[in-house]
Amino acid sequence: MAFYEGRHSQGILRRDAAEWPDRSTQQKGRMRFPVKQMRSGLEYSMAVRKTAATQKSSTAAAKKTTAKAKAGTRTVRKASLQPADKRVFISNDDAYWFGNGTHYQIYKKLGAHPSEENGEKGVFFAVWAPNAKAVHVIGTFNGWNEEQYPMVEFNAGGIWTLFIPGVQEGELYKYCITTKDGSKKYKADPYANWAELRPGTASKIADLSGYKWGDARWMKARAGKDVNREPLAIYECHIGSWMKHPDGTADGFYNYREFADRLVEYLKVMKFTHVELMGISEHPFDGSWGYQVTGYYAPTSRYGHPKDFMYLVDTLHKNNIGVILDWVPAHFCPDEFGLAEFDGTCIYEDPDPRRGQHPDWGTRIFNLAKHEVSNFLIANVFYWINEFHVDGIRVDAVASMLYLDYGKKDGQWLPNKYGGNENLDAIEFFKHLNSVVHGRCPGFLTIAEESTAWPKITARPEDDGLGFDFKWNMGWMHDFCEYMKLDPIMRKGNHNGLTFAMSYNSAEKYILPLSHDEVVHLKCSMVNKMPGYKVDKYANLRVGYTFMTGHEGKKLLFMGQEFGQEHEWNEATELEWWRLEEGKDDNYLNIGLKYYVQRLLEIYRSHKCLYEIDDDWAGFEWINADDADRSIYSFYRKCPSQKKSLLFVLNMTPVKREGYRVGVPVRKQYKLLLNSTDLVFGGAGETSVPEVLRAKKGECDHRDQYIEFDLPAYGACIFEFSL
Repeated sequence: MAFYEGRHSQGILRRDAAEWPDRSTQQKGRMRFPVKQMRSGLEYSMAVRKTAATQKSSTAAAKKTTAKAKAGTRTVRKASLQPADKRVFISNDDAYWFGNGTHYQIYKKLGAHPSEENGEKGVFFAVWAPNAKAVHVIGTFNGWNEEQYPMVEFNAGGIWTLFIPGVQEGELYKYCITTKDGSKKYKADPYANWAELRPGTASKIADLSGYKWGDARWMKARAGKDVNREPLAIYECHIGSWMKHPDGTADGFYNYREFADRLVEYLKVMKFTHVELMGISEHPFDGSWGYQVTGYYAPTSRYGHPKDFMYLVDTLHKNNIGVILDWVPAHFCPDEFGLAEFDGTCIYEDPDPRRGQHPDWGTRIFNLAKHEVSNFLIANVFYWINEFHVDGIRVDAVASMLYLDYGKKDGQWLPNKYGGNENLDAIEFFKHLNSVVHGRCPGFLTIAEESTAWPKITARPEDDGLGFDFKWNMGWMHDFCEYMKLDPIMRKGNHNGLTFAMSYNSAEKYILPLSHDEVVHLKCSMVNKMPGYKVDKYANLRVGYTFMTGHEGKKLLFMGQEFGQEHEWNEATELEWWRLEEGKDDNYLNIGLKYYVQRLLEIYRSHKCLYEIDDDWAGFEWINADDADRSIYSFYRKCPSQKKSLLFVLNMTPVKREGYRVGVPVRKQYKLLLNSTDLVFGGAGETSVPEVLRAKKGECDHRDQYIEFDLPAYGACIFEFSL
């Protein structure tokens, strides 16, 4: 990249021109030079060599698509040279900064945008296809005529443009691309803001202007927060399967607006701080869950218009709930209408399959060495920030981007220039992305789903880190699930399964995820991972969730886990909401678990000691991490800004421990905040734990005072005290 912006103790860090790497390359008949000087924003004053625009047209025979409409008789004009307030156009600066990978609002120029020229309203089309012989716009507005609307290549730089008057919102379109060998490709718009509902594959004209946002207070507050010192309790959610519409339609989807009104009330009751939405970017196959994307700039049409998605975000913000999107820069699907071999050549992916394809996933890999490709992705993040006010991204499959040999056998990958397996372009991409996003959008979250021990995922780029705010703690997730699945008699031999994560906790800033990946593909639901009879399973899960709440790291639960969905998640069916109906079968266990999770999150959000220090031993201390024979864990959480601390005592067996002693840090009162065995939570109603305990003098757990009580079977107790 030519430059990046980052956070610094003195504000935004900008590299001087002398520090920038020499990225000058000969490309497409023009020379790209290193940046000499720049200003903030996109209003760059540069002298860029101008070349005569050339027009290329297709001579191949017309080929009709299945979609039909009557052809219009509109007059096509090249972009005029006279400025106009409502006119969209490509400038020399646009082309230059896009070619250098630093045009962070290129989505306002490439794609299809309502425009006005010489008093006529229409749509301005622009597409990057540097190796095309010719490009035509086809759509419902011209009967998919492949010769009527030829585009013009802007300054021989690979960007093709055209203004067509009279085109209306909602009309379908594609680009008919004539390749160098004369064949034709029918491509959806990579920058389209709306798409035809699957199985249709066309792009759709959308006007994003005019939505009146009501979240100014939220946006202002977000910019002033230190996300590492704030509570973060994320509800991971898939819109299409959270709840089905009772209208009897085939899909049963609630639209964005309907979903917003239902979700916001639920999350407010449950006390989650954020929702992480799966599958928002347009994708052709429901079963991919949105992880094989074709429309990076298009909120999926499954749930309505892009402005309906604005309403969803706006509604959540007005109720103090943040919105995080799953974002997939690691790969894209090879569907014929998508990005793959877009102009007859591999402009978005590497042409060598050893670098351009995932053999296991059957997908294509973005070629991050190309400035235009990295620009496509980084600008996409700004698109979601600026146009839809999203609060963060969870970046999928980061490990697959960092390692050239990820998921590949010998002979299926190529080493970097130093002979290693590190993807140098991906490293630079993440540094660039996180620097510029955090520099321009304080409070915005970037979260890495990274499953290896790659160092400094959350360290600052200026400290040779990748710059993410948080990393999913996949190690903790794996150890937690494996331990909780064990029969209690086997847990004493695996006691370190729950203690090990604290040994490396300070290496990164972590989120503890119990995500969708843990409740699919025959892995069982969370409750059915637990051993024992049904009542034991729910008792185990309550203790497990308590441990998760007390452990350092932010929190994430996938939908349904909060009330004990018993079947694996299926994207085609809604959650088992019937389990929350009172007086039915054993539903008291589900109702109780839901209330228990709500109570845990209330405690979490109201006690700074549980979130203010999440990456340092200053916020956590073991009381006894070695009581393996009884499978009991005890620890406390603390912070400098609040006197109140919390003591956690967790019994991972079905054996009641009478007269159990816990060494405590101070000789004071310990107030019981939560007992997982209470009847209201679906427990056995164990009442042996006093509401208030006074520490006694005496040695225990290498401390000079202790509390003593009967610890219930599968009991989790949280006590409040002051240091």
